[in-house]
Amino acid sequence: MRILHTSDWHLGRAFHRVNLLGAQAAFVDHLVETVRAHEVDAVLVAGDIYDRAVPPLPAVELYDRALHRLADLGVPTVMISGNHDSARRLGVGAGLIGRAGIHLRTDPDGCADPVVLADVHGEVAFYGLPYLEPALVKDRFGAGQVSHEAVLGAAMDRIRADLATRPPGTRSVVLAHAFVTGGQASDSERDITVGGVEAVPASVFDGVDYAALGHLHGCQTINERVRYSGSPLAYSFSETDHRKTMWLVELGARGEIAAADRIDTPVPRALARLRGPLEDLLDDPALAGHEDRWVEATLTDPVRPEDPMARLAARFPHVLSLAFDPEGREEDSRASYAQRLKGRSDQEIAEDFVAHVRGGGAPSEAERAVLQGAFDDVRTDATRQETLR
Repeated sequence: MRILHTSDWHLGRAFHRVNLLGAQAAFVDHLVETVRAHEVDAVLVAGDIYDRAVPPLPAVELYDRALHRLADLGVPTVMISGNHDSARRLGVGAGLIGRAGIHLRTDPDGCADPVVLADVHGEVAFYGLPYLEPALVKDRFGAGQVSHEAVLGAAMDRIRADLATRPPGTRSVVLAHAFVTGGQASDSERDITVGGVEAVPASVFDGVDYAALGHLHGCQTINERVRYSGSPLAYSFSETDHRKTMWLVELGARGEIAAADRIDTPVPRALARLRGPLEDLLDDPALAGHEDRWVEATLTDPVRPEDPMARLAARFPHVLSLAFDPEGREEDSRASYAQRLKGRSDQEIAEDFVAHVRGGGAPSEAERAVLQGAFDDVRTDATRQETLR
């Protein structure tokens, strides 16, 4: 069975205020053509279809067109909700849409109710495991604790139990939206840390033939049977070196991965990260290849140059981001607030603040636990409110 695995469309998202709807529409065109050209048997979309719980109308219209075009192909499609999606909104009309071959899995309680397809070798059960907010599903799944590993493990136990009731030789595929140990993150994914821990081991997916993952925006292989497709477009400059693709996976007669090929997606404009003194960036002939790219420039001049953005734009008309990192600066006294916070989690920032206001001394373990509990409660409440809207 030939499977096309994609995820993290983030319809409605912009790139540094650049509207990407046209690029996202071009991706949908490419997706449909890929399904047709490669005679795909099933399309998998592993969450974060939208960029936010209440997406803009043009994004909803693009999603609607995508569904119609996939349904017209007559190729079954399985989709799950991600942590950016409103599961309840995305799941509206799921039963009716399913009659057209578009199978939406947004309700955690339905995770062990597979979409069953067949080829010449028998049946393949596709289980859609939507993003699971631990605090909201722990009791429903009888998980032992509030953690991603616990709730995913409980959900997978349900899936394995259902699979055990099916005819011998039934192959299995799981769609999931999570941060799996070994995956490489980028700056454009929303934090899903719970209790200071966000990653789950790949072993949680033991017992199934293929796990089609979403959440991380870089295409990557955790192991032969556990893969991220990554996002079809770049959503931050941290993805400058990403090759944006989808996975075309062939599931063999016994559930083996007979082939796994990367299908490149259209690139609306390449990215470039430039660093150095302003005059060097303006004069260096080696940078000519970046003049038509979206550019993030970090200036290292010891003194901030006059009108740097306009001068950069004269050579790099698509410059979108400008930062300053003077060479030889005193790290603590001259770094900007944004620079000092870059790459630090909310928990780390809060702990630094506590140490600062008390005049030194890191928070105790008990204080760290209180801070982490507060962040977990806020994130869980935000998810709950999105669900109830």
